[in-house]
This record gives sequence, structure tokens and C-alpha cells, in this order.
Amino acid sequence: MSGAGIFAIVFSCIAVVALFILVASVKVVRQSTALIVERLGKYHRTLDTGIHFVIPFIDRVSTPINLKEIVADFKPQPVITKDNVTMQIDTVVYFQITDPKLYRYGVERPMSAIENLTATTLRNIVGELELDETLTSRDTVNSKMRVILDEATDPWGIKINRVELKNILPPRDIQDAMEKQMRAERERREAILRAEGEKKSNILVAEGEKQAAILRAEATKIALMTEAEGEAAAIKRIVDAKPDAAYLTLQGYEALKSLAEGEATKIIVPSDIQNITGLLTSLAESLKDPKNTSKNKTKK
Repeated sequence: MSGAGIFAIVFSCIAVVALFILVASVKVVRQSTALIVERLGKYHRTLDTGIHFVIPFIDRVSTPINLKEIVADFKPQPVITKDNVTMQIDTVVYFQITDPKLYRYGVERPMSAIENLTATTLRNIVGELELDETLTSRDTVNSKMRVILDEATDPWGIKINRVELKNILPPRDIQDAMEKQMRAERERREAILRAEGEKKSNILVAEGEKQAAILRAEATKIALMTEAEGEAAAIKRIVDAKPDAAYLTLQGYEALKSLAEGEATKIIVPSDIQNITGLLTSLAESLKDPKNTSKNKTKK
């Protein structure tokens, strides 16, 4: 083989090695990720989004670190309340890596550390609460856990955004007792609502009857007053007409005729029919007096 051929082979090998080194030295960091660069085993720098160059065989680049918010759903943990009730509670933690360097070197197995810290914190908080308080104080427990976890994970480069109690499962016998209590409470409220409805209905009926009775009384009163005023006006017209004795006698006969046509089985006719005429005459004379007329109107 000639010297030119050897040179060409060596040049090709050098070009391939140079191309490999060039490719290995270029690092492209994607959005919402970060890379840790160690030079000769020591932390050198953090690579953010974009194109970066490193020294092959000298710089060691870590696997990409996710900077987006991460949701960790931890399995249920047995927790004992203050009144010695064991419950199963599972939690959901929302966190984000804010410092890749601290996350890389701060703690071994960060996810396992967060899970264990969440379990112990949950036991400490729920251990100070009774069963009813635990079931009704989710927001309080969530807030306390978030503050405690955020403070504990700050040296690890982790920011705890939210903590949620996903499920709270008391023992089966406690659940049955709670269901019975809730059913009894619903029945009690239903009975109260029904009684209040009947009470309001009775009140409305009584008010209606009261108003109807008042209206009937008012109508009767008005009818009697109208009738009395009509009779008074009729008598006044008779008096103003100044009827003679013949007219009064005729009216007496008409009254006896009406009386005879009635349903009475016995009719007593006065021996002196003139007495009736005299009675009607005296009645007419009395109505002529204004004082007597005003008294009659007042009585009626």
C-alpha cells in the first residue's frame, strides 16, 4: 500500500473521530428540562433550554430533569385518629423542581423521600384530630401538610404547590354507623319540614275562614242596614202621603187577608175592626213626629 493510501485512511479515521467528538460535545436541552454537567466528577454547571457545548470524556452530563409540575399519587396509609380510629388515607402531592442542582445532590431517591415525609406528616396531623374533625377538616389538613412539606423539601430544590387528601376510608363498622346517623338525620329533617308545611297550611286555612266569616258578617250587617233604611223610607213616604182612615182600614183588611191565606190553622179576628184602623192611625201619627222617626232609625 502506498503512502497516499495510508494517509487517506488515517485522515478518514481522524475525521470520523473529530465528527464523533463534535456530535458528543453538542447538547440540546428541551423546554422545561435541565441538565447537570459534572467535570471530572465535580459539579460544573446547569444547562438550561437551548444548545450547549461540553468537553467529551471530561464532562459528564446527567439525564434530563423535568421542571414541569409533577403530580404524585401516593398509596393509602393507615392513620390513627385521636379517638383511636384507624383510617386509610391516600394523598396527592403537586410539586415542582425549582433547583436542579439541589434536586440532584440534596437527597437520595427524592420521590421516595417525599412519599415517606408525606406519610409521617399526615400521621402527626391526623393524630391530633378526632374522627369527625378529620372528616370535616380536609382544607385545614391540606394547608398544614403543604406548609410542612414545602419547608422540609426546600433544601432538596423542590417546591410543594398543593397537597390534597384524596380518600378518607374509616373502618366498615364506622361507615355503617355514619350511614345510619345520616339516614336518621335526613328523616328528622323531612319530618320537621312536613310538620312546618302542615302548620303553615292550617294557618292559611284558619286565616281564610276568619276572613270569610268577617266578610259574611259585614254582608249581613250591610243587608240589615239596607233593609232597615228601606222600611224607614217606605214608612216615611206613607206618613208624608197623609193617609186617611179609609186607606188605613183597607190596609188592615189586606193584612187580615194575607194572614188568612197563610199556613196558620187558627186566626183570631178582633171584634172591632176599627181598633186595627185606630192602631194604624196612631202609628202614622207617631211617625209624623220627627223625634220618633229618628229614634226608630237609631234602633234599627
